[in-house]
Amino acid sequence: MLFKPSKFGPNLSTIISVLKSCKQTSEISQIQGCIIKAGLDRDPFILSKLVLASSLQDVKYAASIFKQIQDPNLFMYNSILRGYSISNDPKQAFSIFNNLRAKNGILLDQFSFITILKACSRELAIFNGQTIHGLALRSGHLFFINVKNTLLYVYSVCGRIFYAHKLFDENPDINDVVSWNSLMGGYLHVSKPNIVITLFRQMRWSCLTMTVTTFLTVLSAIGEVGDSLGGESLHGHCLKVGFCFDSHLVSALIDMYAKTGNVCLGRRAFDEVVAKDVILWNCMISKYAESGLLEESLALLRLMKVKQVKPNSSTLVGLLSACAASEAITLGQCIGSYVEEEGLPLDVIIGTALVDMYAKCGVLDKAIDVFERMESKDVKSWTAMISGYGIHGLARDAIRLFYRMEEEGFRPNEVTFLTVLSACSHGGLVTEGMNCFDGMIKEYGILPKIEHYGCIIDLFGRAGLLEEAHNFIKRLPIKGDATAWRALLSACRVYGNVELGERVKGVLAGFDNEQHPTDSILLSSTYAIAGMLPYQTRMQAMEKDLFKDAGTRPAGKKEDKMIKEAGCSTIEMDSEGFELNCQQT
Repeated sequence: MLFKPSKFGPNLSTIISVLKSCKQTSEISQIQGCIIKAGLDRDPFILSKLVLASSLQDVKYAASIFKQIQDPNLFMYNSILRGYSISNDPKQAFSIFNNLRAKNGILLDQFSFITILKACSRELAIFNGQTIHGLALRSGHLFFINVKNTLLYVYSVCGRIFYAHKLFDENPDINDVVSWNSLMGGYLHVSKPNIVITLFRQMRWSCLTMTVTTFLTVLSAIGEVGDSLGGESLHGHCLKVGFCFDSHLVSALIDMYAKTGNVCLGRRAFDEVVAKDVILWNCMISKYAESGLLEESLALLRLMKVKQVKPNSSTLVGLLSACAASEAITLGQCIGSYVEEEGLPLDVIIGTALVDMYAKCGVLDKAIDVFERMESKDVKSWTAMISGYGIHGLARDAIRLFYRMEEEGFRPNEVTFLTVLSACSHGGLVTEGMNCFDGMIKEYGILPKIEHYGCIIDLFGRAGLLEEAHNFIKRLPIKGDATAWRALLSACRVYGNVELGERVKGVLAGFDNEQHPTDSILLSSTYAIAGMLPYQTRMQAMEKDLFKDAGTRPAGKKEDKMIKEAGCSTIEMDSEGFELNCQQT
């Protein structure tokens, strides 16, 4: 678009009209040049419109214009605040807001508070939000419902639901449907779905017209609590008010029915929609897969092809993940064939899902083939392939692929290192595992988590280096965690190291909140593998022999004359029951 002023000079209404239609920064730059050439660059009204238009397209460009204005007005401040609040760098709005407050002769309005509160919600800046709450309260702007609702949203997304509910209860007469939706969304955010349902019942008595957002929130809450009857009742209410043609609402209904174990009712809601978009198809296919109904998912995928709906990456990812989790290789291969038949590109999403599925289903060659044919890869793709090698016990191949990943310029993350360390642990590659562990800390600056330490301890334990594992665990920066000690106890069981096993069991016994029956079982197994009896059992046996030689019994003990009943087991074979009586002596 080229702005061509008339021979009498640019017309004010024309400039404003063209600014509203600008879609690119270059277009705004052309108009700014015409404004400067015509000597209108000091007109506050023109400058306000210029800042507004540029802030919606490129906030940095808008900021450069804003800095050149000698005496910006409130509209200009609000425009630049709004631009930063919706940009990728919303925290910059805080300094602009502070400058606005320090400006003499300019009073904040409700739009100033709304835009800065939106920046707080995006940055999760709860302290700033509370400060602005106080300013709005003192200035009286909290009585504007839009300001109150935006502040409610800030408290909700930051998890400060107590403050949100307290604010909601102040001046309840001005609360509207957005206020209720914000509060219910806040309770859903902090995982209190029962309160969401209670608030919804109260809202129905307020005679407010509910929106799609209201039903989306309540449907999510009903799905969390598993209230099937309540879900069907709300579904009926949605039909009554005519919301069941909204794609997002139908997706929420399908999700709710899947969570309450009634995926067939979700399919009924899906079938009632005449014009289905790809998002709705993806939702139904994924919910079938999550419910373990893989055949139904595949049938729906074929129906999607019949209806000439073009699938996307998201259509197949959930189904492939379900196949990988259940090791349904036949269905997984069908989906792989479907990808080839439809000519879908092996992008990062589909390619990674296929690699993961083939690897977990035992078809490593196919996983390698897909990985090498992928058009583009990311760290998740490399991690999935490394994990595939590790699952199949090919630790050295996993290490080689990890080094290749680094050579090709991909930066591994903590999950990548976890898969590499796990592969080294199962493959007995102690030196390689320690090199990767050191590189994770020194080269990439990634702080190890307890899972990484657990892999190293397991690596030492599987290699029989129990004392090295013990010394390593004593140097851990994470104190009082039972996971690492339990991994060492498991290694003691493998090698029958009773002495170290007893010491580790003693450490675990000192963790008040971490004691587990597994610890005693592991120690007992350690004694068994070493061909020894536990200390307490040995003491009881020695005591029994001592009193037997003396012809007496320990005081307070009676001879056990109870006769154990015969055990009885039932085994089902070919729908026939066979009872086996095992006489115990």
